[in-house]
Amino acid sequence: MDTEGTIQKNRMSLILKKFVYFSVISLCFCSCTQDKSKNKNMNQDNISKTIIAMEKTALEELNRGNPSGYLKIYAEDITYFDPFKEKRFDGLKKVQIFYNSLRGSVYVEHYEMIDPVVQVSDEIAILSYNLVSHIGNKVFREKCTEVYRQESDKQWKIIHSHWSLVQPANGKE
Repeated sequence: MDTEGTIQKNRMSLILKKFVYFSVISLCFCSCTQDKSKNKNMNQDNISKTIIAMEKTALEELNRGNPSGYLKIYAEDITYFDPFKEKRFDGLKKVQIFYNSLRGSVYVEHYEMIDPVVQVSDEIAILSYNLVSHIGNKVFREKCTEVYRQESDKQWKIIHSHWSLVQPANGKE
């Protein structure tokens, strides 16, 4: 083989090696990215399930007249809007005073949490849903938004809670 042929063969070999090298790197990068995306989605699903379960547990306690379930998952810096109060409560101590005034006075026979959705971003998760509560022959319809924050101990706590009564503008749902 002549010198020019050898040079050409070496160039082709080098090009082929570079192609294989970059192909392997690209495949590794793609698979790592897919795994992270898959893990992120799995993690978001787990967070959603955790948040909804926490909310249901607290709600079921409250429905039996015990606000302790919510008080356990409220952060110290919670802000809270109650549908029957004009102003916002700022801080856990004020919410505790309000909730303790309700202790034993709430009894919900049956409730429905409708279409709960959890949106997750880093250490924040926002839960929103509609709630239908049956108390005797009355039915209360509410909208709820809870903002959860993952604390340094990895526990989720509610930092903002907003409840409002459903009042459709046209009188229909």
